[in-house]
Amino acid sequence: MGIIEKNVNFSVSVSITALKLFGFWAPEGLTREQNILYNCYGFLSFMFLLGTYLIIQVVDLFLIWGDVALMTGTAFVLFTNLAQTTKIVAVVARAGTLRPLVSSADTLLAAETGPGKEIVDSCNRETWQQQLVYFCLTTVTVAGWAGSAEKNQLPLRAWYPYDTSVSPAYELTYLHQVGALFAAAYLNVGKDTLVTCLIAQTRCQLQLAALRLASLTDDLTPTAQGTLTAEQEAEAWSRLEVAARRHQEALHAAAQLQACFSAPVFAQFGVSMLIICVTAFQLTAQNGNLVRLASMGTYLLNMMFQVFIYCYQGNQLSGESMDIATAAYSCGWTACGVRLRRGLLLVMVRARRAARLSAGGFATLSLASFMAIVKTSYSLFTVLQQADEQK
Repeated sequence: MGIIEKNVNFSVSVSITALKLFGFWAPEGLTREQNILYNCYGFLSFMFLLGTYLIIQVVDLFLIWGDVALMTGTAFVLFTNLAQTTKIVAVVARAGTLRPLVSSADTLLAAETGPGKEIVDSCNRETWQQQLVYFCLTTVTVAGWAGSAEKNQLPLRAWYPYDTSVSPAYELTYLHQVGALFAAAYLNVGKDTLVTCLIAQTRCQLQLAALRLASLTDDLTPTAQGTLTAEQEAEAWSRLEVAARRHQEALHAAAQLQACFSAPVFAQFGVSMLIICVTAFQLTAQNGNLVRLASMGTYLLNMMFQVFIYCYQGNQLSGESMDIATAAYSCGWTACGVRLRRGLLLVMVRARRAARLSAGGFATLSLASFMAIVKTSYSLFTVLQQADEQK
């Protein structure tokens, strides 16, 4: 039992460690009493990070209902917190499904050598670079919000049952907002990158399966008649079984990810459209406060990047699942016997049905979906502008 999660993928290790620290991923080996205490800690952590915000922002939204400018000032963080709550519930509820997925991928990928190790390292490098960009955008955004507060004003709009403009209530509330914002923002990075890293690891398994299929007969020298010997056929068949098994494991992992995160990602996409819209509206309404303007700009980029990494990983997963058929065809199948050719044909036919992840069964995770979300957000932004101008 330990807090630091060890995984072949650095980003997965960071994400799960963060979830453990905040009480949303119970360490293995806890007794019944320890598990109850850990769940209580997770509930208190949730209330500090998000629960309190949800309550006071919902109340504030009702109090300012009808004022578009003030409503968007409250709504963009409220929607973010609602989406994050959905993802926390999904991770906690599906932890039993996710743990074997994480550990099995770690075991399989850590055992790779040679060209396979290069594929694993490339996956690791890509995911931690995405996580780093996401982390930096988040840090700049939250630091900008914290530093842009006017005198006796809080960084973000919210309703409190006491006067927050007097000391020490102001200082204590300010510290709570900033502390919870930083912690919740980094936790959000961890949850999002955990999902995208698991998709990337599934892609990695597909790439390794394709590598095995493409090199099925590489070191098997055909006879003078251009065919493999019986021993070589048996070896090639054994390799095909390993590649097919890896392909099936990747498809199973993709199906598990779809079952666990389809609904939360759909909620995230729907909320992201609104957040991008209201954040763009807030940008046009900013006057004079350059720090606030810059932080809102990075927040807009942050929300777009959040949607992009989901769509990018899903798009790559679909493409690489289709590449399995090409890899099977590119091996030296002309020297193989009928049985081996039929096995390759079965793999190729199965690979024609691409592995696709969707958001709630409505939108496939693809770059086309990303562009559709951005376009829809812009359309909503123009509607908001018109509503504000007519007021």
